Amino acid sequence: MGIVSQEPILELQALMDSVDEPLNRTFQNVHQGFRAETLVRFLKAREWNVAKAHKMLVECLHWRVQNNIDKILAKAIVPTELYRAVRDSQLIGMSGYSREGLPVFAIGVGLSTLDKASVHYYVQSHIQINEYRDRVILPSASNKHGRPITTCIKVLDMTGLKLSALSQIKVVKPLLQERTRKKIQVLPGCGRDELLKIMDFKSLPHFCRKEGSGSSRHSENENCYSLDHPFHQQLYNYIKQQSLITELAQPIKQGSFHVDLPEPAAEGTEIAKSLESELQKIDKGNGLSKSISSIKIDDD
Repeated sequence: MGIVSQEPILELQALMDSVDEPLNRTFQNVHQGFRAETLVRFLKAREWNVAKAHKMLVECLHWRVQNNIDKILAKAIVPTELYRAVRDSQLIGMSGYSREGLPVFAIGVGLSTLDKASVHYYVQSHIQINEYRDRVILPSASNKHGRPITTCIKVLDMTGLKLSALSQIKVVKPLLQERTRKKIQVLPGCGRDELLKIMDFKSLPHFCRKEGSGSSRHSENENCYSLDHPFHQQLYNYIKQQSLITELAQPIKQGSFHVDLPEPAAEGTEIAKSLESELQKIDKGNGLSKSISSIKIDDD
């Protein structure tokens, strides 16, 4: 965690000690044994204001309880053909680890169509990937390296996205908080050279492995978006196993997992509006001449 003040952490911890059992139970799924590190995440998100961090965390826990998020990893998207359609149109996957042990996730921002299934399946799949990351991938990485690993690296593939504005990132960055700006780096080309400074070639997302390759289709084993990639095979098998275990105790109702999405924070909404306005001013309607990847260390 680095050197941080213990006082706000202890204050927030004391407040969390008094939450009722449903919230405490889901909080355990959130922190996975790394309670202090989780409290620091929420404190950072609210500029170390204990009251605001507590409000944010409690609201998060209430949302988890109300939407039964703790059981979402036991709700498989079936049949497999439906899940494959979701994977082919919601481009996200895990390609490996950085040399420091952080999971590397790739997101195909420009080529995700989200048009092959109900929106509920896309929301369900998105949450499942995040929960699997937080409850399986990160704890496993922490155990392997003997220290808390609570963040990941996200590489965004902008191929196909009409954002000529990315070349003018100076317009975007002033709208973001300093802490957020430091987590974002726009990379030239496919980002391969910069990413190789922090990870081995085998951990590069498939679209970063060859200069100028963009999101061109590689073998399905290399394409981390594909259901045939080892990460998605492990994730899907894990969910199906959890589903079978749960069904032994209580039959699971088929269909998508409906989740009430929380309202975005006013601060985030204003940033989004400002970004949209500025990008519209400078976007000439041209696609990117070459793929651009953005990398950030995620505290979420």
